[in-house]
Amino acid sequence: MNNLQKYAKLIINVGINIQTGQNLVINSPIETANFARALMEEAYSAGAREVFIRWNDDLTSKIKLLNDPDEVIDNFPNWLKEFYTAYSETDTAFLSISAADPEALKGVNPERIVRQQKVTSKAIEGYISKIMAHDLSWCVVSIPTVNWAKKVFPESKSDSEAVDLLWDAIFKATRVYEENPVEAWKIHLENLKKYREFMNDKQFKSLHFSNSLGTDLTVNLVNNHIWGGGSDANKKGVEFVANIPTEEIFTMPHKTGVNGVVYSSKPLVYNGNLIENFRLKFENGSVVEVSAETGEEILKEMLNADEGSRRLGEVALVQFDSPISNANTLYYKTLFDENASCHLAFGRAYPSNLKEAAKYSKDELSEIGVNDSAIHVDFMIGTKDMNIVGVQKDGSKVQIFENGNFVI
Repeated sequence: MNNLQKYAKLIINVGINIQTGQNLVINSPIETANFARALMEEAYSAGAREVFIRWNDDLTSKIKLLNDPDEVIDNFPNWLKEFYTAYSETDTAFLSISAADPEALKGVNPERIVRQQKVTSKAIEGYISKIMAHDLSWCVVSIPTVNWAKKVFPESKSDSEAVDLLWDAIFKATRVYEENPVEAWKIHLENLKKYREFMNDKQFKSLHFSNSLGTDLTVNLVNNHIWGGGSDANKKGVEFVANIPTEEIFTMPHKTGVNGVVYSSKPLVYNGNLIENFRLKFENGSVVEVSAETGEEILKEMLNADEGSRRLGEVALVQFDSPISNANTLYYKTLFDENASCHLAFGRAYPSNLKEAAKYSKDELSEIGVNDSAIHVDFMIGTKDMNIVGVQKDGSKVQIFENGNFVI
């Protein structure tokens, strides 16, 4: 079995964990068609009932954003809404191949991008809610494309060399080079479970982040929060892994309980635009000051998307000593870069990070401190000297991270 076959098998059997008789929707860029077909065949071999591939194309999206009139941007197609609604109401898993050029939408007015994103989020809110609540199995993976590979490895002598280097990096990050990647992932997921269970037992009131970049940030956590990460379970109890690779455990900040200053440790690629070396100041959960060396206007546009976009929906812990971080490669793709670094996320929180979230109304969730937004955007803050202290409800403190790694 070659590495591509091992990777496809890992994605279908560990990432999605497809069940006999289950449907699978694959969202794929047209550049990754061959791999999408390999996933399709692997899913059918594993017992899938139907596999549907929905193709997308960044260049087409850019042309439309540059040329569509406002009334087209502001209206989501009914047929596409019905597609997501219909499949999300059946026993269907959703797999996305994330392989876009990091600067695919460069030059597009960011206001139009945000408007389209808000319209999309509202139109398929039911599907998004089920994904965020982990009612459905879902997984995001990636494979090289030429433009992305050249961005990651600009010194490559040819397109093919850049792609080969990125394949090598992806296989290392996803443990594909192991003799049995599926078994290697079972061990990895058990290790993440150990950290997750420790944090869940402690139920810290808040976390304090500090490092030499200048980060000095306190993040309060909602009462009865749940730390997720590694594998999750859908509403039927079937386990899946939402991101391959994954090195994080994560939970829910209180939407009004974030105070202090945080500095980014890696660039953020947002809708094809690069944002670098940014600083954020939070007061009572909301960003009140922002600056960036590159992409400041893009960042400000994102933060103004809606009422919840200036607040946090996720706080995630990732050891600095991890396969992706140790590779010392900047991927310009959140799927990989977030797994090399502790990170936060602007916007919508995952209901799965709150005990018995399903019994609360939307207003009740807001009162509890659950943030809501049309966006969910991760940004990296972890460094090799990151220190994290957990504060318990009685005021006592526990060192969680020292010099970038867990000490628990």
